[in-house]
Amino acid sequence: MPTVVIVDDHPIVRAGMRTVLSAARDITIVAEGATGADALRLVAEHQPDVLVLDVNLPDVNGIEITRRLRAQNVSAAILVLTVHHDRQTVLGILEAGARGYVLKDDALETLTAAVRTVASGECWLSTSVARQVVERVTHPPGRALPSLPLTPREIEILCLLAQGLDNARIAQQLVITTRTVQNAVSTIYNKLGVTSRTEAALVAIRHGLVQIDSAEKNAAAT
Repeated sequence: MPTVVIVDDHPIVRAGMRTVLSAARDITIVAEGATGADALRLVAEHQPDVLVLDVNLPDVNGIEITRRLRAQNVSAAILVLTVHHDRQTVLGILEAGARGYVLKDDALETLTAAVRTVASGECWLSTSVARQVVERVTHPPGRALPSLPLTPREIEILCLLAQGLDNARIAQQLVITTRTVQNAVSTIYNKLGVTSRTEAALVAIRHGLVQIDSAEKNAAAT
């Protein structure tokens, strides 16, 4: 049962999140705050499984809060909830160490699933955010990128991982065992020098490996 801290400086938004998450019997809200200072204090005090964090806070922005928490080796998964989907904000948040990115436009429909997903160790990106990232980050076709040190099978698994599929769904789609996928993901992490699915997904995005149509179909099927 994931425990959650909510930090957003808009009381109405917090109330909406509280209503949605409270309706899920397997999620417990342990605290709420309105500032970056609240986020740091409440995470230290309650040690939640998930911190649902707004980007725009009155004192310290969500990117900096994420960096500070990751520097402290805090175990809480950070799920960012924001109206922004520009390249700078998206990449800034993900590279700082957030595990999920939800837009406020679709938060009421997806927040519960996003909390469960990041609490389980997976990453979550709103479909529209994934589209923006791909469109803005993928390099032009004429610009060469260094080749990835992965086998064709590992690249296939990386692509599916970047589209948001968990190990079980990857195994089902490729008709291999979940253990094989787990081993391949560990190898991919080592070869790419990353430590999380979010970081691996960013590598895939930067190299233009994520197909927008496939990502949307997988998100719709979840």
